[in-house]
Amino acid sequence: MEELVLIVDLEATCWDDHVPGLHRMQTVEDMEVIEFGCVVATLQGEVIDSRSFLVRPLERPTLSEFCTSLTSITQSDVDQADLYPQVIAAMDHWLANYSFVCWGSWGNYDRNQITVEQNRHQCAPKFFALPHVNLKTLWRKSNGLSRKAKSGLLHALEYHQFKFAGAHHRGIDDALNVARLLPFIDLQAS
Repeated sequence: MEELVLIVDLEATCWDDHVPGLHRMQTVEDMEVIEFGCVVATLQGEVIDSRSFLVRPLERPTLSEFCTSLTSITQSDVDQADLYPQVIAAMDHWLANYSFVCWGSWGNYDRNQITVEQNRHQCAPKFFALPHVNLKTLWRKSNGLSRKAKSGLLHALEYHQFKFAGAHHRGIDDALNVARLLPFIDLQAS
């Protein structure tokens, strides 16, 4: 049986200025997940399955214009979505037939945001118990690049002469593009 990795890319509520009702810039604790982009892939980057799960934010349910512009996720999209605990149950059900060696994200933000959501909702997706890999760091190491090298997702794709497919800062599209980079990532490089 082929080894699989789950790639997760989150989108969350965000503001380009101060958080509504607060006189400071946002922190991860202020943000709420509005999309789980999930890709089931082989270690060689073959996509086996993929799905986007939209989430209705609870604490600040109105998306900022900045957030909609950045993610292309609309107020109508999140208004029709389930709340976080229901989305977690649906995601767990969808992933129940897969066995993963790990889950990964492009950086640590996604892992940190899920930790915040776990504290907020007292639940987390089952995959969260698996080892997490920072695919951005492993990509840099696997390609002999320094920590100072540009390693955003767009730069990594460009490094391999790929063009971004889909809408950047849309969870499902970001996750699918990360999967394209798996052949260039040694998961043992950590």
